[in-house]
Amino acid sequence: MTTATAQVFRLPDLGEGLTEAGLVQWLVKVGDTITTDQVIAEVETAKSVVELPSPFAGVITALHGEAGDVIAVGAPVLEVADAAPDAAPPASEQAAGDPEKEAYRSEERAGSGNVLIGYGTTERASTGRRRARASHATAAGTSQPRSESQARATHTVAVRSPIVRRLARDLGVDVRSIEATGADGAVTRADVLRAANALEGAQPQASGTGAPASGTSRETVDGLAVASRDRLSPMRKAIGATLSRSRAEIPEATVWVDVDATELWEARSRMAPEGGKAPSITALVARFTLMALGEYPLLASRLSDDASEIIAFDGVNLGVAADTERGLVVPVLTRAHELTIDELDAQLRELAATAKEGRMPAERLRGSTFTLNNYGSLGVDGSAAIINHPEVAILGIGRMIERPWVVDGQIVVRRVTQLSLVFDHRVCDGGYTAGFLRRVVELIEHPLQAFGRI
Repeated sequence: MTTATAQVFRLPDLGEGLTEAGLVQWLVKVGDTITTDQVIAEVETAKSVVELPSPFAGVITALHGEAGDVIAVGAPVLEVADAAPDAAPPASEQAAGDPEKEAYRSEERAGSGNVLIGYGTTERASTGRRRARASHATAAGTSQPRSESQARATHTVAVRSPIVRRLARDLGVDVRSIEATGADGAVTRADVLRAANALEGAQPQASGTGAPASGTSRETVDGLAVASRDRLSPMRKAIGATLSRSRAEIPEATVWVDVDATELWEARSRMAPEGGKAPSITALVARFTLMALGEYPLLASRLSDDASEIIAFDGVNLGVAADTERGLVVPVLTRAHELTIDELDAQLRELAATAKEGRMPAERLRGSTFTLNNYGSLGVDGSAAIINHPEVAILGIGRMIERPWVVDGQIVVRRVTQLSLVFDHRVCDGGYTAGFLRRVVELIEHPLQAFGRI
């Protein structure tokens, strides 16, 4: 009789300097039989929410951690024992006869650690993910029918958004008890809030004196009750580390200017193709910015780690700051200087949608050489932005709103915005940055002069 051998799956090296991941949800449970590459959990890194596949096949004997926990690289994730002979996958599915799995295991033996979907072998991981989901949906032991209770236990709740899932966790709502109203059968944010309100209404009310319920006590700090304590997510920690390093290392300076964007505003409305959408303001300003960077390339350069060299580039990888419910992310348009306005607009819309879903691949969040931040979309006019290290400059755009403006000695209503440029004073001085900013202003105020070059 053969004794089952336990294998411990530890969180692999995530790359990009990432040292931990937050557990969003388990997709398996103790006792499940899994296959190699089957997705076993969703984890949140400093970059995005990704799926975690298992490098081992067998029966799960232990899960380490609960939703909301942070797992360090190298820490145990789950333990797997070899499946019993009658539960083993067919010979056609065994790794010995599967070149894909053999390649996967060879990579593991080589120590690559690239097992996180989205961080390594994308094509192979995607294939494994599809196979894993099919396996999970039909259960490992297809030869035996499942009971109704087993079917409920392995049912995957239709919560497609990690943001909605986190909201439910923060509010203490069991997503399995929520009635979904989404058009595609998914649980929505409104569903979670409604369930949370119902749950709160079912709780016993506190006494009129405001004292805590019998048998409970609340932590107080400086006379105020502490409502909650939430650990920073890996993403918020990464944002904090980057911004802190920027403030600590870069002697930054800021220049700004108000711009009459009336002609651009009016021209944009005429640029929509029949039955289509006009390009966004962000796409138009991005194109003008890229044109100006062609004349002032130092602002799209970097300093070497020891700050002894300026590294200039042939072109621009444009980062575009995006505010999401998970935090600030900066998706990157590689070689953006080669894109037309229509191409910029299409890619910006796609990036924005992917970022809001919280599933931006890591490779699309690195490599920028200059960042554009349209904080006007948040309803503000100006900002003392922080440079996205290791870049040397960031350009911000405020609201484009109607304001009184002097034209030919007369006060008229014009569409006005404010541009602010934050730059690393080690790389260039005020005269250079003012020249760049004035060039962007010129293109915004007289867009028809630039359209022939776009």
